[in-house]
Amino acid sequence: MINKIVQSMAEALAGIRDGSVVLLGGFGSVGQPNALIEALIEQGAKDLTVVSNNAGTGRSGLARLLELGRVRKIVCSYPRSAGSVVFEEVYRAGKIELEIVPQGTMSERMRAAGAGIPAFYTATAVGTKLATGKEEREIGGRKYLLEEALHGDVALIEAWEADRWGNLTYRSSARNFNPVMAMAAELTVAQAQHIVELGALDPEKIATPGIYVGRVVHVAYGEPAVT
Repeated sequence: MINKIVQSMAEALAGIRDGSVVLLGGFGSVGQPNALIEALIEQGAKDLTVVSNNAGTGRSGLARLLELGRVRKIVCSYPRSAGSVVFEEVYRAGKIELEIVPQGTMSERMRAAGAGIPAFYTATAVGTKLATGKEEREIGGRKYLLEEALHGDVALIEAWEADRWGNLTYRSSARNFNPVMAMAAELTVAQAQHIVELGALDPEKIATPGIYVGRVVHVAYGEPAVT
């Protein structure tokens, strides 16, 4: 019987290695897998490359991971935002490497990884500093940059509902990067606010099929996760 629901955070994050590329879902704090990030801190993996829309806020969650020196490199679209105090501290101190990727390009790079597309051309960032070192090609009289697919060793995402096969739904804007990150990783771990019986999900609402999901842990909104 297929059952991807695990009973603890320790089980959910078992096997994540030092040096892993970790895709973190969320748009700011919306749809961010905060419980899984805290569990990753407890798990102890270090020298990580983190892919995220932003670089954390305050001093908890992703920001705490940065503050502890566990992230070697961050790939994101908005490293500086309201409350990104920790990122600025570690970046100014030369303790972290930064790769800025335009938001749409970052999403498409992960979608490409999930679809088996090694690279694609985009006009975004042509003629800017972000084009430095990238292959440029003219197609139909317009210049484009070659962008490579962005794969993850593990994706940590948040879902609204999940069943034991790992099928996931999302609530409104909390969907954001979570579905493409689930596609792009070797292992996807989802924290879900609701666990439902198999067959209870409307197939039209399933944004991430269970084939992309390795583990699911139940984290009800406002309740502490089981460690």
